[in-house]
Amino acid sequence: MKAIEVTGKIDSQGNLILDQPIQGTTYPHQVRVIVLVPEQEETEEIDPDDTPIEEIKASLRRSLQEAKEGKRIPLSQMWEGIDAE
Repeated sequence: MKAIEVTGKIDSQGNLILDQPIQGTTYPHQVRVIVLVPEQEETEEIDPDDTPIEEIKASLRRSLQEAKEGKRIPLSQMWEGIDAE
């Protein structure tokens, strides 16, 4: 048996709806499904890397405006203070 990990949602009727179709296999197949549902506290956690879309859009608007006004940082200065190995 081969395992394929996919994500999806369960709708109000209890149907499993996959986010993306499963590729690389022929259909129809009988399958076994294990559904992992996050606990309440897991869904409430805030991912520090998950910046809200509105904040991203605002930042992009500011950056575009600064670029139009000629407020640019030379590429050589962008790397100053960054330890890249």
